[in-house]
Amino acid sequence: MLPLKEKDKPIIQKLLSAGCCARCVLRFCCVSVQAAYRKPHQDTLKELKAFINNTENSKSQESAEENSKSHDAAVPDPTEDPPSKRAKLEPSETGCLPEDDAAAVVRLKDEESSVCVVCLGILQELCGPTQAVKIAEKVKAEKYEFDTLVLSVSLPAQLCVREHSCWLHVKKELREKSMAVDKDDVIQVKEAFKWIMQGQVAKELGGIVVVTRSFFEVGVEFTHPETDADCHFLETTCADCFKPTKNKQSVFTRMAVVKALEKIDDAKFLKHYPCPPAQPSSSCISQDVQCLHVSVFVAGRYNKFCRSLPQTPWVIDGERRMESSVEELIAAPILSAFRADGFNFSSSGREDVDVRTLGNGRPFAMELLNPHRSRFSKVEMKQLQETINKSSDKIRVRDLQIVTREAMSRMKEGEEEKTKSYTALVWTQKPIQSEDIAFIDDIKDLTLDQKTPLRVLHRRALAVRQRVVHSMTTRFLDSHHFYLGLKTQAGTYIKEFVHGDFGRTKPNLCQLLKTDTDILELDVESVDVDWPPPIPE
Repeated sequence: MLPLKEKDKPIIQKLLSAGCCARCVLRFCCVSVQAAYRKPHQDTLKELKAFINNTENSKSQESAEENSKSHDAAVPDPTEDPPSKRAKLEPSETGCLPEDDAAAVVRLKDEESSVCVVCLGILQELCGPTQAVKIAEKVKAEKYEFDTLVLSVSLPAQLCVREHSCWLHVKKELREKSMAVDKDDVIQVKEAFKWIMQGQVAKELGGIVVVTRSFFEVGVEFTHPETDADCHFLETTCADCFKPTKNKQSVFTRMAVVKALEKIDDAKFLKHYPCPPAQPSSSCISQDVQCLHVSVFVAGRYNKFCRSLPQTPWVIDGERRMESSVEELIAAPILSAFRADGFNFSSSGREDVDVRTLGNGRPFAMELLNPHRSRFSKVEMKQLQETINKSSDKIRVRDLQIVTREAMSRMKEGEEEKTKSYTALVWTQKPIQSEDIAFIDDIKDLTLDQKTPLRVLHRRALAVRQRVVHSMTTRFLDSHHFYLGLKTQAGTYIKEFVHGDFGRTKPNLCQLLKTDTDILELDVESVDVDWPPPIPE
């Protein structure tokens, strides 16, 4: 039995007469019992018709009984059969009830063969076993690794308009019956679709649990070109709700349509759109099923031993300058292992193409987009790290591990407050002795004013940034060369501090030594970010 009440009957009759499918009738009656939607929609329709006709038949039966009582005084002929009380309820040979019972007849459209005026067929044939098989086959073909999945549904925006029209169609009836029902109480098409389909999809996938939240999402999209124009009148009546966006093909997004329907008053809506909605000639079209796994995040530290390797692909004016990069050498094996569609690479700072990164390495993280495999043991991550390290002698990775999205922020937290250590090979124009550079060792917390370097001005805004050199050490090599060790605030431009960048960095090493200086080699010795956690070798 459907969980319906006597006061629902006129609503049901009105909706069925308007061309609503059985499941949409349940939605507008605010039926929230999921099992009611899982019955075949043809069976539900029969139950609804029987539910309505039961009232009419009861009234006719009572009338027949009363007529029978009024003739009790007459003595019947014992040879005649008693008159049938059901005779008045039977249709005539023409298929019509007697004229005085015409008002009690429920004249309904042939819903079984027509497309629902509200859901456009989505809650009819488009949410049955055939659709479940289609979804399951797509999931199996993609070979994702998952324990649970969430089913998502994308509906045509015009369904909102049609639902609003049908709501206005029954609104007056609801008010007259003193039913405290709001439009928000109506069960959404998406919800009903999921209630019907979740069990069927789970069965087709061998018992995989379909839940409301999962790392793995299976999306079903429906379109209905025949009724796309249903929304167009809203653009003129609520123009401010429809603004073109770069990534959207149409201004009639679901959100924009919902916003417009909240603003438009009933009279204006009814002036532009039929109530109830017009009967469509075709059902929605089910588009390709889309599978998506949430991103997986991998982190570690890398060393770079080559002075001709950029951190990221180096492309100038559409032309590639170097054959590889740190990012690509690390990403290729990881992308392959996780079978991901793509990735985003980030790191704690970056080194120039001619700078090595030594010591404990530079922290990096990768967001793997739509990975088909997502679970790796510590042993498997160790093997993946070895695969990366064997693939090239230009880089080395350590502490490779899977991390959470939240943990990623640790890498960028207080980045400018962190310190980094460097070793630079410095050339001086005038000859020097070891005592000429000894004073540098005593300089502490030297504040620099660094105007955006000329070499990065094409990609960074022009500004003067203050940075601190916390300490320096020197090691004399010969009369024109020495090693300079620096511990600085993150974000300090070391090369510009050494050669001055035409006076754009002040003070600089040229001013301190009173001679022109230049940097020949630079190594990053350490990046003092305590993330990701070290993994014992």
